[in-house]
Amino acid sequence: MKFVKDEDEERRDYIFQKNSKTKKGAKFIILVLFLLIIGVIASGIFLGYF
Repeated sequence: MKFVKDEDEERRDYIFQKNSKTKKGAKFIILVLFLLIIGVIASGIFLGYF
């Protein structure tokens, strides 16, 4: 099973396809995770846990 499939490959056993939709989705998920981490750190500082 291949993890990332190129656009021009003819196969069905892959998890992600290398196209613009997958790249935009990955960037969005990384951004959301980063904002959540910043939010947890900010709330910890605000509430005095750090």
